[in-house]
Amino acid sequence: MSALAAPVTIAATLPHSRGPLSEAVLDVLAGCRASSDLSEHSLAATSDPFGDDLQLALYACYELHYRSFAGVDDALEWDPDLLRFRATLERPFLAALRAGVAGGDDVDGALDALLVEPLDGNGPSYHLAEGGEHWQLREYVAHRSIYHLKEADPQAWVIPRLDGQAKASLVTVEHDEYGAGRGERLHAALFAEMMVELDLDPAYGHYLDVVPAVTLATVNAMSHFGLHRSLRGALVGQFASVEITSSPGSARMARAVQRLLGDREAATRFYTEHIEADAVHEQVVRHGVITDLLARNPELAADVVFGIQADALLEDRLAAHLVTRWCAGQTSLLEPLASTG
Repeated sequence: MSALAAPVTIAATLPHSRGPLSEAVLDVLAGCRASSDLSEHSLAATSDPFGDDLQLALYACYELHYRSFAGVDDALEWDPDLLRFRATLERPFLAALRAGVAGGDDVDGALDALLVEPLDGNGPSYHLAEGGEHWQLREYVAHRSIYHLKEADPQAWVIPRLDGQAKASLVTVEHDEYGAGRGERLHAALFAEMMVELDLDPAYGHYLDVVPAVTLATVNAMSHFGLHRSLRGALVGQFASVEITSSPGSARMARAVQRLLGDREAATRFYTEHIEADAVHEQVVRHGVITDLLARNPELAADVVFGIQADALLEDRLAAHLVTRWCAGQTSLLEPLASTG
């Protein structure tokens, strides 16, 4: 199978529900329930905002604004009843994110904190680089496929909400994420290429049914921030967090892939691309995007800090889940991946 021919643009099939909230949304998308019936569901306020049911329901709603799902009516993207129901899911999720971070408006302090690598690093990239196993690497890539096969798309929503240098700088970074004019260099395409090397299915959304809520939440936060103009500062903060922390993490992941798969360029290309590119992006986002954004809109400082901290919160939750499960010899997914022998 050619990696460059990987079907990364095909719409995913509808996943299986994980509770009454996701069941209601997925029934509407499948055409088995009228969207007007969603008003009867009031469970979102009492459901775990980080739980599987709410996170899958929210992901399914957001996916309508990306590539949707196979067989789903495109008109549902703007169905008013579905949008109202999505809002009932968003409110507890956003409240939980705000409650889980320190807040504040010290943007420089929040950014500087991202540059400090922990002395006792024990996240998944450390684990995989230093002694992780092949099956753990495959699981990690399956988790990350939920975002990386749509890499940079959530952040693209903020482009029309910026102006001046902030817009120009963010588009510069996005241009690189989208392959700098070459379709085969799209970061999503490079990730799919690596998936093939790991005997994983590179189809868009293929692993949606097996990734847990802790993974879905990292992507849902990006989508939530990107789709709400009022949270454009949070999206910029989230983007800055990703770009600043990506380069050292990508270096560790490149070592992990090389250690476990050998010196295969198609397997390591995704991470080696990010080592250099994101080191440059860090400066562009910090000094081009954030500096100009806050010069024009100083009132957004607290939102930028919130985006940085929320991204760290969600990434820390995912990292703890992965390492805890792996150290116990357990799968980090809802069910283990098929063995490659």
